Amino acid sequence: MFTELIPPQADRQAPAQFIGLLSDAIESRTFVRLVLAKHEGSPPDLQRATVRLVMLADAPHLSFVYRHATRDITKNHPVGEGLALVRDLLGTAFKHAHLHTLTEELQLRISKKGRSTLQRGKAAPADAEASAPPAQHDRAKHRHVELSRPFLVALGVTDERGQLVPAMARKWRQINKFVEVFSHAFAASPLAQQKAPVRVLDFGSGKGYLTFAIHDHLRGALGRETQVTGVELREDMVALGNAAVSTLALDGLQFARGDVREHAEGDTDVMIALHACDVATDYAIHRGIRSHAAIIMCSPCCHKELRPQMHSPALLRPMLQHGIHLGQQAEMVTDSLRALLLEAHGYDTQVFEFVALEHTSKNKMILAVKRDPHGARAASPEVLRQVQEIKAFYGVAEHCLETLLRADAA
Repeated sequence: MFTELIPPQADRQAPAQFIGLLSDAIESRTFVRLVLAKHEGSPPDLQRATVRLVMLADAPHLSFVYRHATRDITKNHPVGEGLALVRDLLGTAFKHAHLHTLTEELQLRISKKGRSTLQRGKAAPADAEASAPPAQHDRAKHRHVELSRPFLVALGVTDERGQLVPAMARKWRQINKFVEVFSHAFAASPLAQQKAPVRVLDFGSGKGYLTFAIHDHLRGALGRETQVTGVELREDMVALGNAAVSTLALDGLQFARGDVREHAEGDTDVMIALHACDVATDYAIHRGIRSHAAIIMCSPCCHKELRPQMHSPALLRPMLQHGIHLGQQAEMVTDSLRALLLEAHGYDTQVFEFVALEHTSKNKMILAVKRDPHGARAASPEVLRQVQEIKAFYGVAEHCLETLLRADAA
């Protein structure tokens, strides 16, 4: 039940009072969301705008998601700028405004003759039960990609109503985890302080779930210009990805046929290779290091190179006589050497479980964030010595990534 706040003779005060109440909700940390509706004017396909509070570079911003017929456009503004924009949009571009807070709802309606009605009601149950502002509430849920994003419909993750397709629940969790990891890496990288477009290469992009997700996050949540290229060997996947890009009218996203060994060299800020088989991961990491990429993200699989080379040290032979243990040991040694070589070439590196085993057996990620924004430095002799000691301990003669990096040095 809504009650009117403004008497008819004072209806012109309604928009200003609404802005004041919006400002108070943001300041008191009770703001949940603002929906601007009943659009008039240009562009004709604009349907509504949803405004939420987000944290960018440790400062609160108002994030405006403009819903068009076939796509969404996100723009982020500092709070003061955002409030001024809402004030300008009310009565011109949008005639209805619906403010949700933790304690109440407020509706502003502006008629064609310019008469305004401001009404107040109780908060919806979902809002009233919330215990924190949207930015914290969303973070607790780890939803870094909203189900309403158009690319999820195009890829079959959600249906036309924006509802998650049950069979895609695992893929949905993987997408969110990937964007969560990337967002933290981006904030810690030199890219966060730069203004230039972000250049991303995603090798083995497949159907493009994560390729679309990183483009959407950079363009939407972060408001950055970007050029994302998904590289995939299968022509049907390349055609599928480019068809979705065309349908959604997305700028700065494309798919190309190829692989990490044959794709043309070029400047790269973010290098991604998820589930690259065996030494393809080494070639991808090498490509990232050569390009001075600020972020390298790999999820290795099919560790074949080191296992036939490894000679189990005498102390470990009783343990490694079992094939499964020997295979796990080979994986650990392979990825440990990759992480050390990244460290040696100027990266802060982590190796961790990307998603739980019940979602995929290929759940390990190597994440490297460049320490020096000004390019390459001489490889660390101390870390390279550690690499040689590990190889000697296991009797490893050759490691692909090390061989590639040595060729560069030569």
